[in-house]
Amino acid sequence: MFRLEKVFQNDDKGFIYLVNIFKTFIIFSSLYIFSILKENSIYDMFNYKIFINSSIYQFIILLTLFFFLFSFVLKDNYQYDQTFFHSFRKDLLVLSGSNFLILILGFFLKDFFYQIIIFFLINFIIIVNLFLTNIIFNYVYNFLIDKNIIQRNIMLVGNYFEVQKIINSKLDHIYIFKCCIITDIKNHNNKIVKSVIKLPIFGENEDIRTILEYHHLGQIWILNAGSDSKEKIYKKIINFSVDTLNVKLNSRLKKKTSKRLINNLYQCEYFQKSNFYGMNLLFKIIIDKLFSIFLLFFLSPIFIFAAIIIYFEDGLPIIFIQNRTGWDGRRFKIYKLRSLKKSNFDRTVPVKKNDERLLKCGKFLRRWGIDEYPQFLNVLKGDMSLVGPKPHMVEHDLDHSSNISNILKRYKCSPGITGWAQVHGIRNSGLKSKIIKKRIVYDLWYLRNWNIFLDFYIIFITAFALIKYKGDED
Repeated sequence: MFRLEKVFQNDDKGFIYLVNIFKTFIIFSSLYIFSILKENSIYDMFNYKIFINSSIYQFIILLTLFFFLFSFVLKDNYQYDQTFFHSFRKDLLVLSGSNFLILILGFFLKDFFYQIIIFFLINFIIIVNLFLTNIIFNYVYNFLIDKNIIQRNIMLVGNYFEVQKIINSKLDHIYIFKCCIITDIKNHNNKIVKSVIKLPIFGENEDIRTILEYHHLGQIWILNAGSDSKEKIYKKIINFSVDTLNVKLNSRLKKKTSKRLINNLYQCEYFQKSNFYGMNLLFKIIIDKLFSIFLLFFLSPIFIFAAIIIYFEDGLPIIFIQNRTGWDGRRFKIYKLRSLKKSNFDRTVPVKKNDERLLKCGKFLRRWGIDEYPQFLNVLKGDMSLVGPKPHMVEHDLDHSSNISNILKRYKCSPGITGWAQVHGIRNSGLKSKIIKKRIVYDLWYLRNWNIFLDFYIIFITAFALIKYKGDED
């Protein structure tokens, strides 16, 4: 529903930020309670004036602030470290740096006084809290992995020995190998390969789209992609929207380096990566849910009125359901208000202007986008977003994928109710290659330049686009 697996798809930045914020909150809360109970009772817990007038007020504020800032400055990378003592040691380093800076500032601040016993007592309280917090978050992180929320579902691509090597490596259990393509499968005994690999095995000529959809893949690792034997499969894979990495098994590094490493063992680089992950995606998801709930409630009278009109003109059903292409090419069922007649209803043929199949009210519903009201339910389910590329019919994508390059790269994020192409007047996809290609240009620009503020801008100008441009949605 919330697509949290996508938030953590490429790194753990979102989880690390959450941990740092929570630790800061715990530190402040525990010190706030200490400042109250030091000379007062539990009944004064919410009397913030006692806290402000406390002799350690400045110390608590500065320590909390410095800890929060240093915890982000002293990060190694954006992969969460499950090693308890390493993360706890980092917290102690952050705490020591914060205390040192406060001691220096103490010489310049007036009325900045705290007893040495209180100083050590406060730090003891913080250390105990950090110790317990690390234990809790390590448990939470492993729980999220076990529930497949932050797992990275991966397909391996390489020859038999390369695939065998990566499977036998002791990688973090966040990496889940779902299947593999063995490029030299013809050179080996299939029974032996299957008994060793123990994963679904495919050849180079398999249908990549079907594999991606069935196994819910988030990443493809091409092992030693620079070799000539991988050229054919690389050209095939790169046409799809899934994140693709080159994992260099021959450059195993144990020393610290600025290059991206998998498990601090294998150097890797992205061939293509979606911009939709981490904290920015989390904000987008939250905004989608809040706006959808609001709009479902606010626009409900219009929906009820439209449903009544449809019912009296052509009976049930009111809602039209159709398969569309979603993130990473996974299909989903889209909801729309029915605007076509039941008697002449072909789900795969796009609607044209003045289409004879349209209900009398259908043209009006589609002209003002009222038929898309039920798609806010798709947003709540996590199938769609408020802003994103328009989801095409699955049949249309299959037809166009053989002759229009980059069409499947549109799906590197959730499809949207509105989008960059829609607000530029490209509302009707149809079956014309010229229109599809023009839409792809706008969609790929959106994918490359996406940020939260761009989404707000698109939402804002959508109403103006509905007035300015005329056309029917498919």
